[in-house]
Parts: sequence; C-alpha cells; structure tokens
Amino acid sequence: MHRSNKNSENTVNHADGSIPLVEQVTPLARQINCLDIERIADVCIKHIPNLVGARLASLYILDETNNILHLQKHNHPFLINKIVSLNQNPPSPMVMAVRSKELILVGDIDTHKKPIIRKSQRAFAGNYKTNNCAITPLICQDRVVGVLNLADKMESDSFDSEDIALIELLSQLVGASIGNIKLFEKIQRQATTDGLTGLANHKTFYEILEKELWRSRRYGGQISLIMIDIDNLKKINDTYGHRAGDKVIREISRKIKESIRQIDTAARYGGDEFAVILPNTPLTDAVVAAERMVDAVAHSPAIWKKEQIAVSISVGLGQYDADTNPEDITSGSDRALYTAKQAGKNTVRIFEPSKKYNL
Repeated sequence: MHRSNKNSENTVNHADGSIPLVEQVTPLARQINCLDIERIADVCIKHIPNLVGARLASLYILDETNNILHLQKHNHPFLINKIVSLNQNPPSPMVMAVRSKELILVGDIDTHKKPIIRKSQRAFAGNYKTNNCAITPLICQDRVVGVLNLADKMESDSFDSEDIALIELLSQLVGASIGNIKLFEKIQRQATTDGLTGLANHKTFYEILEKELWRSRRYGGQISLIMIDIDNLKKINDTYGHRAGDKVIREISRKIKESIRQIDTAARYGGDEFAVILPNTPLTDAVVAAERMVDAVAHSPAIWKKEQIAVSISVGLGQYDADTNPEDITSGSDRALYTAKQAGKNTVRIFEPSKKYNL
C-alpha cells in the first residue's frame, strides 16, 4: 500500500498515480467495523503500519477481570511479551498508556520526559532500529479495551501531525469494534449461563446433554449424571434472608466446579438444584467426584455477617447408555437424589434401574 503525498489534495486522484489518503482510509474503516477480531487484527498489523510508515506493530487486548493485556497479533521478527500485567511496577509504556487513556508518542524514547521511560521498562529495546514509537490505548465508552503499538517510523525521526490524526482516527474505530465484540460475547454468555453462579443454565444443560449423547452414540461410551440439591436452603433464606441464601448458592456452585474436570459441565438446574454431566465417565469415577463435592461443601460453612452457616448437599447420580433419552437420564439421577434426601441428607446415592422408588 502506497501512502499519498501529504501536500496533494486528498479528494482527487494524484498525477503520480498514488491513491488519495481518504480512499485508503475508507476501506480500512469498513474492515474494522465488524465482530471478527482476526480481521480487525489484520488491519492493525498489516495496513495501519503501512499507512503511517511504521515497520512494526502489535495489538494487545485487555482482560479486565485479571488486569492483563494479552497479545492478539504482531509482526515483530523477534520475541515480545505475550502477556503484560497492568499491576507491574515500574509500569511499562503500554501500562502508562492504559492508565492515562492517552496516546504516548515518542520521538526518541531515550530522552522522552513525559512520561520518563527507563531502560528497565523496555526489555526488548535493542531489537528496534529507531527510537520512535506510538502507543495507543484503544477505548470504547471511556473504557480501555486494548492497546495498539506502532514502532520504527522509517522515513523520518518521528510521527508527524498527519500520522497522529490517522492513528487516533483508526484507533477510535478499532476500540469501538473491540468493545462491540466484548459486548456481543457478554450477551452470548448471558444467554447460556446462570446469572447468579456463572454455571450453564437449564436450557444450555439440555443442549450439552444432547450433544454428549450424540457423541457417545457415534464414538461409544456412557454418560454419568450427577444431580445435587442444597439441603435446607429454605430454612437458610427464612433465617438469614435471601441475600445470604444467594451467597450459599454461589459458594456451593464454586465447590461443585472445583470438584470436576474441565470436560465436565456443571449447570444450575433449578433454584437450589444443580446438575453435572460427566462424559464417558465410569460410575466409580462419578461417585468419587460426587463424594468430593459433599465433603467440600460440608467442611466449608458459609460466612454471613460474621456468622457461620452450616451447609450441606444431597447428591444422586447414575450411569446411562448413549441411547437413553435426556429426560430419563435426569429422572434417574433425580430419583437417587430423592433417596439421598430420605437417607438424612449430606450424602450420595446411586440410581439403580432395577430398584423401585416410591416417589
């Protein structure tokens, strides 16, 4: 991509055949306006550097939950940091840009004063051919969503006013699109997860159970299903209030999640009931997981306003063939759960198809 002559009129074709600047920027703006992070990253790493004459570029996305910048894409021929913590001290130039929410433009990084950037903050300084760089926080709705770094402006000693205008314009568009992606992902998560616990919701539970049954039919294997009920939650709500009850639900959901593998699916099945799908898992292993849950919950009382609340769960589980329908699977484990309740709670019971249950 050839950059236009700055002194020429940007709205008409140039006599030398170069492309007017506006005609270069417009298609990039269209490409940026999407929900595809790879497509946006391509523009940031391939096209924006060409437009402003920079040799190197890197795009980082902010993980707000963990306060970490994750490298999305770059064109450096040498190693650069894949992860940058916003809690680092002294802060790197990228972290400074995130904190200030302002573009840091450096003509000579060794003599730069506002902010002063020490050698200790630049682990890869020796890999660059020049001392200039532009560090641009990507912002959406006044919140930083990432950082675009441009370095080694080769045609001159520093980025000029037109470069800055282009960088700021395109970074605003990039920030808005990344913000839209994050919002879209959040909405998608909300549609599939329970708002209180973050576990899969009732609808998602059945969708995943159907998929696992299909996989078992195709590749062989059986499915174990654990059903869990919080003991005496109504009494906790009546005694301490529903906010305390919600805290109990959240803490128990965390204990359940900690007791299973990544390939397993934990769901909030109902108000005080949970379900866990264990793909291709023998009954003996499922029993171990269930007992681990019961013990973890029983040994971790909830704390509410400095008062300990004793909590426990009852668990029922079973192992099922791939041709069993989802309703029969949940019904079987639910029957075993009922037996656990009848046996005094805080215990595990196994569904036995041949056994009669008086419900």
